[in-house]
Amino acid sequence: MSGEVTAAVGERGIVRVVLRHEGRLNAMSRAMWRQLRSVFEDIQRSADARCVLIEGEGGAFCAGGDISEYPAFRFDPAQLRDFHENDVWGGLAAMLACDVPIVARIAGACMGAGVEIASCCDIRVAAATARFGAPIAKLGFPMAPREARLVAGAVGALTARQMLLEAATFGAHDMLARGFLSRVVEPDLLDADTQGTALRIAALAPGAARLNKQTLRALGPGDGAALGLADPYAYADSAEHREGIAAFLAKRSPIF
Repeated sequence: MSGEVTAAVGERGIVRVVLRHEGRLNAMSRAMWRQLRSVFEDIQRSADARCVLIEGEGGAFCAGGDISEYPAFRFDPAQLRDFHENDVWGGLAAMLACDVPIVARIAGACMGAGVEIASCCDIRVAAATARFGAPIAKLGFPMAPREARLVAGAVGALTARQMLLEAATFGAHDMLARGFLSRVVEPDLLDADTQGTALRIAALAPGAARLNKQTLRALGPGDGAALGLADPYAYADSAEHREGIAAFLAKRSPIF
């Protein structure tokens, strides 16, 4: 089995995305990267999705790439390019282009590909026992350029250098202090915390959330900087804009 990435829509439009690769700590296979792209392209097209909660099955988020597949393609430059530029970046780019807020529930190992996937999320919550790194120097290869830029932008340049040059790994509290994580909670509180976060996001105006993500992407570095916003005030007459203002003036909770 080469693993799978699944998506299921739950209450309030929360889409639960699960990385699943039994016996490999949810390491990403080529098939899983392609599925990740398809899943997030579907979420982007969905008018009902309000928040994505992404997690790994069992006790790990994602331990990296599926190294058992590597001898089949990594030693040929053309095949290696295809893997990174199409399979891997295809999945990551679909996450980065998703206008629906993404919450990462991180437990256990979050290494290499796991850090890359987490770097695409808007809010990252980790169990206190989670571990982070990208020790691929031990495997004799560097991180692909666009992936390295993504990770460095999320974890910080110094942390990225330690991960890639030292093969250093870090605990959750250290990554919180370095600005990568939103919160660190005890393992038995991780489910309740991330589900509560997703519910709070889902209860807010979904159109505003999508516009905020578009704005932040346009203002940020890298590929998104050139996108811009065609008309940032086109929401003026939207139903949720009118509802939000009307509810505030009426001193009631808005219904989005």
